[in-house]
Amino acid sequence: MKKNSNQKIYQATREAYGEALVEIGKRNEKIVVLDAETSNSTYAQNFKQVFPDRFFEMFIAEQNMVSVALGFDKMGFIPFLSTFSAFLTRAFDQIRMAQYSNANLKIAGSHAGVSIGADGSSQMGLEDLSMMRSILKSVVFYPSDSYSTKKLAKIMAENYGIFYLRLTREKTPIIYNEGFYFEIGGSIVHRLNFTQKFKKKALVITAGITLFEALKAQEELIDSDIDLVVLDCYSVKPLDEKTIVSLVKEIKNVIVVEDHYPYGGLGEAVSFLLLKNKLNLENFSHLCVSKIPMSGKPEELLAYMGIDKKSIIDQVRKFF
Repeated sequence: MKKNSNQKIYQATREAYGEALVEIGKRNEKIVVLDAETSNSTYAQNFKQVFPDRFFEMFIAEQNMVSVALGFDKMGFIPFLSTFSAFLTRAFDQIRMAQYSNANLKIAGSHAGVSIGADGSSQMGLEDLSMMRSILKSVVFYPSDSYSTKKLAKIMAENYGIFYLRLTREKTPIIYNEGFYFEIGGSIVHRLNFTQKFKKKALVITAGITLFEALKAQEELIDSDIDLVVLDCYSVKPLDEKTIVSLVKEIKNVIVVEDHYPYGGLGEAVSFLLLKNKLNLENFSHLCVSKIPMSGKPEELLAYMGIDKKSIIDQVRKFF
């Protein structure tokens, strides 16, 4: 963890994942952890240091890692397996087949999105939400801070099935605490408290790293007399349908923002939900990674892809 000058505490969700593994492992001796030679980056090494007999280094063999994890599952263990989200594409066949064995797999994909920055495009997981959402009964989580990561990892351990936890490389502010509740199919609404009512309202639906860009845009748009409501869809699958429908009925100007390619991610999930519920909108926009990425600083890449604070503000202003 680290603090910046205004005393906010920052921690990467991948770091929180490592801490969560140790906490979960202490409570349940059936927890085993596998990693594909990335444990110093996914922080699965934390578990290895405490429970070396329950940690298994699978090296650069992601397909084999999933198969071995399925074997552990069928022996009565609860396997958590991790690597970079980009590398999980190699193992999709094994993940797809595992669902037909009624698998209980807890998959963590780190270094997701262009926000990993200088690591470059080959390391950026930009198809993972689409891939993991396509598994029929999967649950997909995308936490924004360390607290939500730990809570969601615990939920994964306590519930049966194929779960995916999307993790980011960069440190992010810790914005949640015991006052917030996390669940499968949940979300959290961020509203600013005003003494006056604004005629102009917009809704940003987002998750993970871009949540913080949306929250910064929310603060800045006050000066433009725009009330921006931000919804953290940390449960990408299933979505919090009740909350989304309620908000869209109230606020008919909607933007979805995500650090993922346009296909199969949060944007398409929300679009399907809106169509299913026959909701009428005044404006709808989907900000996502629509260009081939390159290496650079995280803030440069978020801006280049049009998913940063400024891009959100510019799109909201176009609505009015």
